[in-house]
Amino acid sequence: MSEGAVRYRREGAVAHITFDRPHAHNAMTWRMYEQLADACAAVVGDRELRCAVFRGAGGRAFVAGTDIAQFRHFTSAADGLAYEARMEKFLSAVEGLPVPTLAVIDGWAIGGGLAIAGVCDLRIATPDARFGVPIARTLGNCLSIANYARLSAGFGASRLKKMLMLAEPIGAEEALESGFLAEIVNIDMLDARVAAICERLSANAPVTMRTAKEAMRRILHATMPNGDDLVAETYGSHDFQEGVSAFVAKRQPSWEGR
Repeated sequence: MSEGAVRYRREGAVAHITFDRPHAHNAMTWRMYEQLADACAAVVGDRELRCAVFRGAGGRAFVAGTDIAQFRHFTSAADGLAYEARMEKFLSAVEGLPVPTLAVIDGWAIGGGLAIAGVCDLRIATPDARFGVPIARTLGNCLSIANYARLSAGFGASRLKKMLMLAEPIGAEEALESGFLAEIVNIDMLDARVAAICERLSANAPVTMRTAKEAMRRILHATMPNGDDLVAETYGSHDFQEGVSAFVAKRQPSWEGR
């Protein structure tokens, strides 16, 4: 199976970062995560840039999570802690970019893909976009404390609990109502709307926007508790091993609560 790619291109004052693995709904491999970090470094190093756009290739997904095959070799809580720490490095790179970021969501934004969208500053989506974290139905793993905080800030605590506990995706209208989305745009108008938003961002005061981004990031992280015990408990559980085995075997998991 193709490892996929995260592609970077510069168009005027706008950086375009594309998740390109459409046959797998742009599910992220480690190679893609490393390329995402490289793209973020390119943005940081280019002082002429005014905004960055994140988008999935293929028209069916933004990013449909992390490739599940990468969990097959996890054997202990330590593997889960290492995974979440590694993921945080990539997500923090997007979250900390010095220019405004726009996630353009056409199709699925699931799991790790939702986390990537969640660290962007603005999000727009097509009417058929879907958002979810179905881990209570699929793998039986968990999120990091940082991602619970980010997604709770984006969707609201009650709606996020519904998404997590029912393990059902929500549609674009509900995501807009929650405040997670800035707007819904029909597919035939999507490129024009992206261009218009980028033009507006490029015309605004860069230092003011950079300060606003950093201030809000600091507020979010200021009171964030340590959640390593929760990550260790979940990734070290029998249920997580069962979830991965069932997913790979394409069968229903048998949860035991331990």
